[in-house]
Amino acid sequence: MRCPYCGNDDTQVKDSRPTEDSGAIRRRRVCNGCGGRFTTFERVQLRDLTVVKKTGRKVPFDREKLARSINTALRKRSVDPERVERMISGIVRQLESLGDVEVTSDQIGEYVMEGLKGLDDVAFVRFASVYKNFSAADDFRSFLAELAQDKDVEE
Repeated sequence: MRCPYCGNDDTQVKDSRPTEDSGAIRRRRVCNGCGGRFTTFERVQLRDLTVVKKTGRKVPFDREKLARSINTALRKRSVDPERVERMISGIVRQLESLGDVEVTSDQIGEYVMEGLKGLDDVAFVRFASVYKNFSAADDFRSFLAELAQDKDVEE
């Protein structure tokens, strides 16, 4: 791991422990060049995933891109960041456990919709508007009516 202070590749792990969500490992490191101390968070990756886009194009799965899109939907919403991180980790685990190295962008979108539905209604609708490509106010109305109907059925 490269030192963020001097760029030296010769660093040493001083302490290693799992994070609270157990989806990552927290490591305290020391640079053998400058003596600087820093922390890294490393995630266990079961397999390299490839996302198959709607156009058929294939790109490597990017956890950070997933997190950015979820955080965009949650912007200015008061949701505990730890709950968001658990949701993201859960989505990644679901994708990795599908048994296939290729996942479709639709599968990812459905998992995100499912997660946001239980996390925050406004973020759920925001994400749905982009994911389902809403083009008019009527799209929102029909989606919200469908959401209200689903909530009535659950109760």
